[in-house]
Amino acid sequence: MSKTVTLARLLAASLLGGAVALAALPASADPAPDMKNWDAVVKQAQGQTVYWYAWGGEPRINDYIAWAGKQVQERYGVTVKQVKLADTADAVSKVVSEKAAGKNDGGAVDMIWINGENFAAMKRNDLLFGPWVEQTPNFKYVDVTGKPTTVNDFTVPTDGLEAPWGMAQLSFFDDTSRVETAPRSAQELLAWLQNHPGRFTYPQPPDYMGSSFLKQVLTELVADPAVLQKPTSEADAQKVLAPLWTYLAKLQPVLWREGKAYPANGAALRAMMADNEIDIGFSFSAAEVSAAIANFELPDTVRSFVFDGGTLGNTNFVAIPFNASAKAGAVVLADFLMSPQAQLRKQNPEIWGSFTVLDMNKIPEADRKAFDALDLGVATLSPAEMGNVLPEPHPSWMELVESEWQKRYGVAK
Repeated sequence: MSKTVTLARLLAASLLGGAVALAALPASADPAPDMKNWDAVVKQAQGQTVYWYAWGGEPRINDYIAWAGKQVQERYGVTVKQVKLADTADAVSKVVSEKAAGKNDGGAVDMIWINGENFAAMKRNDLLFGPWVEQTPNFKYVDVTGKPTTVNDFTVPTDGLEAPWGMAQLSFFDDTSRVETAPRSAQELLAWLQNHPGRFTYPQPPDYMGSSFLKQVLTELVADPAVLQKPTSEADAQKVLAPLWTYLAKLQPVLWREGKAYPANGAALRAMMADNEIDIGFSFSAAEVSAAIANFELPDTVRSFVFDGGTLGNTNFVAIPFNASAKAGAVVLADFLMSPQAQLRKQNPEIWGSFTVLDMNKIPEADRKAFDALDLGVATLSPAEMGNVLPEPHPSWMELVESEWQKRYGVAK
């Protein structure tokens, strides 16, 4: 058995699972752009079509991606086509399959919206193009000091292999007309739910939001959170996870539908709040609630809150596979996504509400004033109100938690 086939089977079995239907495959390869000559990169990108594989479960985000594509087309002559995913792992699986088949150029995937365990797996198995990020013009504006997760993805150094394009921190939201006092910890949430059974749930892992909730609980309950910053192989993993399973054993019976069904994703969770099926939800987008209220998707009595001990925070990125067909075009697109203009629009709660990766002290004064003038929305917590940012665990913990959770609580979709 060849090394590439072994790699494909290992990743497919342990991380991805299942086959993925192929999109139209570009016909020709794109040589690696010369990152020392930006003008040459832009010239090479002109006329290329970038197939951007990105989660497609939120119309607001899809609209933003369409806007970014239009901007890049007008500025650089690069066409952007979003390939909408239900799970980022599907795109990784496609790249793995191509490598296993010996397709080392001309690949179907030009760029992936990615972070966490998927990035770690691709980096570990040499499935990414780069390094390239630090040579892009707009990277100089990124806040690598104040926002260290822009260069460290779930404890894994990015090493210039993925470009940051959004900050995320877990926050909860409740309907204040129905919730008198919001719970301020995982244990308080459990106690509240025991008194209000069926009024909370979380998306089914491996959905990103569902897995994030499990990580939040684990981080709060583990005896020594520092153990989560190292691979599972360096700890007694089952002992570390024991408090999580004890907690979930008490939580599951009082979840919505007694934990026998789960919403598909964060958008579905928000819809359940709007339909009065639950009273508390959560999101990784700071301004999601304000945007939903403004768009009449949630009642104006909904407000955001965080746990007193802090909540998980991370950065989301875009990366380019090793065999991408339009590497130069993907680099140009990624650079635009880091620009002050694109970041400002992304942070606008009427558009998306995702906080910027940029350092306000580095960007031009006019852009800084535009950020300062941005109304974050009626239900959006300020950066100070967001409180402590808890570091994401090493990706190996999430892989183990998702696998073990499926054995205990997974239901057929």
